[in-house]
Amino acid sequence: MPRFSALTISLLICLFAPAAGQVPQTAPTQEAANEPVRAIKAPRTPLPSEEASANVKRFSFIVYGDTRGRRDGFEQQYEHSLIVNSAVQNIKKLEKTNFPVRFVLQTGDGVANGRIGRQWNVSYIDLINRLTQDGGVHYFLAPGNHDVSSAATHDDPQRQIGLKNFYAANAELIPPNGSPRRMTDYPVFSFGYGNSFFIAFDSNIAGDEKQLEWIKTQLEGLDRNRYRNVFVYSHHPAFSSGPHGGARTELQSGIIREKFMPLFRKHHVKVFFNGHDHFFEHWVERYEDSAGKHRLDHVLTGGGGAPLYAYAGDPDTRDYVKAYAAEKVSLDRIAKPGYEPGMNAYHYVLVQVDGEKIKLEVIGVDWGRDFQPYRSNKATLGDPEN
Repeated sequence: MPRFSALTISLLICLFAPAAGQVPQTAPTQEAANEPVRAIKAPRTPLPSEEASANVKRFSFIVYGDTRGRRDGFEQQYEHSLIVNSAVQNIKKLEKTNFPVRFVLQTGDGVANGRIGRQWNVSYIDLINRLTQDGGVHYFLAPGNHDVSSAATHDDPQRQIGLKNFYAANAELIPPNGSPRRMTDYPVFSFGYGNSFFIAFDSNIAGDEKQLEWIKTQLEGLDRNRYRNVFVYSHHPAFSSGPHGGARTELQSGIIREKFMPLFRKHHVKVFFNGHDHFFEHWVERYEDSAGKHRLDHVLTGGGGAPLYAYAGDPDTRDYVKAYAAEKVSLDRIAKPGYEPGMNAYHYVLVQVDGEKIKLEVIGVDWGRDFQPYRSNKATLGDPEN
């Protein structure tokens, strides 16, 4: 793929991309809506049970999001394929090391319109099959607004076709209904591996009280002597300086700040991964409680193939910091997106777990191979400079 100038990229985005935050709400054709979505193949190497992996303290996983493309339903997602090619290479490279890649987390927006079965089948499914078959690893997708619509309530009719397709695509991957690690009839789930626990929630319906209660129950029921690290992920961020954040706060982000972040702080969540804005950004939230000083990292990774975005202004965090002054909450941004789309990169994040030490490596592809969102492309969470 040739390297385009930032101006060219910006023009292409303006010509072909929908306005930020908008999902086409017109119903798909009956033919497209009725096309059954194929299930992504189960991983060649299944993830062991929570009990079987109890003693694992060293491993890696991959996180990325926002893979939807302009040609969804017509051809395979090209930019996403660059991510997959690089990820499979690294999975194989790390396979025999002390830090093998065990699974992939995707923060949402797999396709442009999840209600159209053809988009999943033609553009997305076979790319993920490369990760589960060639890479041999598990794949866990959280629902994005393009996957299940922007509807804010779970029973909204506009969600139902997208939800049906989401469930069909992920039938072999997410815990089934009836599992203690699955919220019944919701695309909300959790899993444990080694010394770490993971929760994927549906931020499109952030105001759903049943979902919040389910997540609370998952966190309260954890054996923290075993699960030393807790990671959560969803599509919408709490803080972003892109077109979905900046000077305004979207409804979902506002609810996450108000209802989810106090819960995450209470249970000492290590990292909140998200996407929605198509670039990389990293915030650190510091706070104190009776157990001492703590840190919660917000890692926005939306460079999986959708048209790249650019910095659009700082989010207003004053009310948030003021509201939680008793916890001495503070926010610092340690990686800022570029001012033009061409200054950002298609990328994914390789996360290394070494006991309670967490390291990130941001891996750019195509023209972004030298992408360095920090002073390098690596960060150790907890380092003074980070």
